[in-house]
Amino acid sequence: MHVVVITGALSPYHLARMSAAERLMNSHSWRVTTIERVGYQAEYSFFGGAETLDITLNRAYTANHPSPTNRESEFQLRQLLSELHPECVVFGRSSPVYLSVLSWCVEREIPSVLLSASTVYDFKRDAWKEWIKARITQLFAAGFAGGSRQRDYLISLGMASDKVVPGYDVVDNVHFTTGADLARADAQCFRERLCLPENYFLACSRFVEKKNLFRLIEAYADYAKRIGSIAWNLVLVGDGSLRSQVEERIQSLGLTDRVVLTGLKPYEALPAYYGLANAFILASTSEQWGLVVNEAMAAGLPVLVSDRCGCATDLAQHGVNGFTFNPLDVQELAARMSDVASHDCDRTAMGMASREIISHWTPETFAAGLMKAVEHAMEAPRPKASILDKALLWALGPK
Repeated sequence: MHVVVITGALSPYHLARMSAAERLMNSHSWRVTTIERVGYQAEYSFFGGAETLDITLNRAYTANHPSPTNRESEFQLRQLLSELHPECVVFGRSSPVYLSVLSWCVEREIPSVLLSASTVYDFKRDAWKEWIKARITQLFAAGFAGGSRQRDYLISLGMASDKVVPGYDVVDNVHFTTGADLARADAQCFRERLCLPENYFLACSRFVEKKNLFRLIEAYADYAKRIGSIAWNLVLVGDGSLRSQVEERIQSLGLTDRVVLTGLKPYEALPAYYGLANAFILASTSEQWGLVVNEAMAAGLPVLVSDRCGCATDLAQHGVNGFTFNPLDVQELAARMSDVASHDCDRTAMGMASREIISHWTPETFAAGLMKAVEHAMEAPRPKASILDKALLWALGPK
């Protein structure tokens, strides 16, 4: 069995997942090849260009041209697939290029597995677009979904429930567990070196609209006003187009001495920021999953998670390892911050619960889920594309 998995620019998440998948599949005498479609992703500067690899990799781009056009990607991917002779192909639908890959698979009756992190809650959905998406979804033989909400969405689009496997959205838990514990073991030294306060809420995100940073800052201001001088600080790790507006909001609310902006931090440095934090917050108004919650839980933190985040159902157990909240309700978020920071909250137990929950969401979970999804795809009847389906794939594909 030869399985080909196509991704965008490889991130540390992809590398951990595919390394585990390759180990598992090789142990069953399967081959797995990863194709990196592009070598650069603008919104995540640390994606792409990985040098140290322990996976079987082909790149659908050149070092001098890491961001090929869709037509260039289409040509390169089709050429690679023809050379690799896969028995099953696994990919998402985040780019028109993938519709060309789907056409390639359907034409040759090669089963495909859809990687999907989407949920019905991501944004307001138009009926006609969902109809098109449903037709395209049903050309895949099986699905590998982020979690429960993502699985439900694929089923709502017409994919058979017994052909959808959850467990796609995982991170390298060991990286964050060991790094966080290392920082805690020498907390004073790390705090001084990283210029971090004694007690703080942590948020890690791009500074873009959907991350809801303005309401988060307003909620923090409300919390700090209630608590007074003993209030924890707020540390924001990240950067983005809203940086200047975020700074203005912090200043206007008189929080300059309480809110720390660290800027972007490399993947290797992140565990220490989690390890020294008291609790983690993800306040997004829209989030397909929220891998930073996985990271925080692996680091052993209580988590405050927006109920709009795709991971909320699977990872955030209200009152057990943290709290969920309505991201549009500033007062509710402020109250949750007060709850987790109170003397009555057993944050140690919550952190331990986080680690227990996330222990079921590992690269090995991904590997087992991917293998199961491929098995489902191989057992399923080969999808047949109607004239209408072929027309849709052509119309929506690379131009």
